[in-house]
Amino acid sequence: PVANATITPGPLSHQVRAGDNVTLRCSVQVGSAPVTFTWLHNWQEVARGPLLELRDIHVGHSGTYQCVATNQLGQDGHRVFRALSPELALEVTAQQDRDTVAAGVVGVLLFLLLLVGVIVAWHRVDLPFPPPHPLYSLRAPPDPPAPPEEGQVLYTHGVVTRRAG
Repeated sequence: PVANATITPGPLSHQVRAGDNVTLRCSVQVGSAPVTFTWLHNWQEVARGPLLELRDIHVGHSGTYQCVATNQLGQDGHRVFRALSPELALEVTAQQDRDTVAAGVVGVLLFLLLLVGVIVAWHRVDLPFPPPHPLYSLRAPPDPPAPPEEGQVLYTHGVVTRRAG
């Protein structure tokens, strides 16, 4: 029976860039011929054979890869053996054009500069927006009166009332 299925990646790093080519090889340490290989990407079958060649890869190729090695024993072929490899995690990083990144950085810096200019200009304006009505004073309200001292009159005006008759 097949045993110890393993995946050997072409590049030494498991992190590759978009546009690269990657070749994965599945092999077994034990197993009599014929051995068949099935490739799984995120647990879905994607190919058959000992090699999985990924050309011009993109972020959609990211995920886990496994291979299933299968062989049969006996002349009747009723005894089927399978060996599942450990998962290989493949991460594809998006390749960005330096000019696009630089243009994005310049755009952000210009926006921030404009925003700072608006804030500074807003704080330098003498009058609040909208301008106050002419009947209102721009002065701060007066300080509250001091608390009364002992014997001090609290009322400053009186009210005259008439009595009937």
